Amino acid sequence: MRPGQHRNSPPRWWPANEPWPPRKHPPTWRGRPAFVRRVAFAFAVVLLLSATGVIALTWLAAGRIGGGATAVIAVLLLMLVARLFVTGMSRVGVPLGDVVAAADRVAGGDYTTRVIERGPPFLRRMARAFNSMTERLQVHDQQRRNLMADIAHELRTPLAVVQGRLEGLLDGVYPRDDEQLGELLEESRTLARLVDDLGVLAQSERGAVGLQKEATDLAALMHDAARSLAEIADQRGVAVRVDDSKDLAGINIDPLRMREVLTNLLSNAIYHSNAGAAVRLGAELRPDEVVIRVQDNGSGIAPEDLPRIFDRFHKGARSHGSGLGLAIARNFVHAHGGTIGVDSAPGRGTTMTVTIPLGGPAG
Repeated sequence: MRPGQHRNSPPRWWPANEPWPPRKHPPTWRGRPAFVRRVAFAFAVVLLLSATGVIALTWLAAGRIGGGATAVIAVLLLMLVARLFVTGMSRVGVPLGDVVAAADRVAGGDYTTRVIERGPPFLRRMARAFNSMTERLQVHDQQRRNLMADIAHELRTPLAVVQGRLEGLLDGVYPRDDEQLGELLEESRTLARLVDDLGVLAQSERGAVGLQKEATDLAALMHDAARSLAEIADQRGVAVRVDDSKDLAGINIDPLRMREVLTNLLSNAIYHSNAGAAVRLGAELRPDEVVIRVQDNGSGIAPEDLPRIFDRFHKGARSHGSGLGLAIARNFVHAHGGTIGVDSAPGRGTTMTVTIPLGGPAG
């Protein structure tokens, strides 16, 4: 201990959010919450009242036998009550106290807390459910931390570019002409798109984006999405072909959200295709669902990237966007009650499949 340091105060290097002194062992009975002590007291009172009734009845019954026998029976009953109390507290009170103490630690932000599954079956089920809950809380907390780090990283790049350009203009490194202003404007648009995508993603993940469903001609919607990307496709030398599917009129979907899904999938397919390749967009109407496919014969997706392509901010080797498009598309598809999947391998292209039930949830 350093001079002047109190024994009850933590050292300077000790984390501010960690208790001092550290707990090396589970809390003992003295450290149990007041709730558990109240349960133990109530349990003891019930046993005592029960024992008193039994002893009174035994006393009356044994009065005919003799005083010595009555005293012996009373002592045996008291020992039995004490034994029942200890057994009951060890099987019920202690496991319940573990859960209550662990809940206090979780409330304090410690999501690594787990409890031992012991005691009667109902307490073991409660402990199992508690451990499952804390595990999910720990995963969600880690995802939240990762999201904040990813957002900071993605915002830092365009901001640094804009700041560097402006400093160069002020210092005379770059000429103050329309070309430089145009590049700054494009970077600001990139930043604005990222902020917009973050807002849409946040709303879709918490279910705040209500669907405005209406009878939609899905074939016309697919042609519209393809036309919106025609210029980009021409620049990259990629042909976009929309299959002329029939019986796609009157599909009950949100046309705005579904168009965004189609545009995102087509855009990814175009950017991952080589010059001279073709991207196909088609739909198939089934008795209870409609299946939409976007297929390319581009570079494909690496096996290690497949499980994460719908994660926020995940980018492949040739990714061009913010890494939010597929996450947003997945949320919009799920809002329709549908599913979205991918079939891909390096060198043989990628097929994205969207399945929307015809009787999906109302918007």
